[in-house]
Amino acid sequence: MECYECIPGPSGSCNETTKECPSNTQCVYNGSSLVSGGSEFKFMGRTCVTPDQCFSGSVNFGFAQVVINSKCCTSDLCNSQDVPDWSIPSPNGKKCSQCDGNDCTKTLTCNRNEDYCISAAVNAGGETTKVKGCASKMICSNTQTAQLSGIIGGEVSCCQGDLCNSDTTTASQPSSTTSLDKQKKMDGLNLVSDLSTSIPRYPLSA
Repeated sequence: MECYECIPGPSGSCNETTKECPSNTQCVYNGSSLVSGGSEFKFMGRTCVTPDQCFSGSVNFGFAQVVINSKCCTSDLCNSQDVPDWSIPSPNGKKCSQCDGNDCTKTLTCNRNEDYCISAAVNAGGETTKVKGCASKMICSNTQTAQLSGIIGGEVSCCQGDLCNSDTTTASQPSSTTSLDKQKKMDGLNLVSDLSTSIPRYPLSA
């Protein structure tokens, strides 16, 4: 089977070509985005992948969101189409706890297929930074959470049910913004960056 291939480099641009793909693969068009601080960074690509590498999902910590949207097909050069822009909010009615610095008592409204609540912790500069939010089933799969834990060097856990990731020990934390809170938010942004790079935006088949 022949597929279009366009793997963006560091600049985000690429030259589209065609590629003869192995028999156990499908053509894919992948659209990914990282939304943070009011800015959105998009990544688009085409190639061929194995069926298990074709998925759509997102993880949202409130201050930043990573969205992956892949569309696969099984005929020659079928991956010329675009995929929908999933970075546009579409609330699904579910709610999870969210952290703002030390305060993890805030509530975040989940979008699209974010059916799970997620909690993550990473050690940075001798401090443990917590982030909480919403995630899709694919992000919370056993394989993916194990991979994310290895990438960030900390714990990642998921649960189902509104506000199931709440942490009662943070309820007494002050909500005022301090320099430590700002540093923790920066650590959280770094964590989201790690999460976004750990998810295979353009998984290549051998």
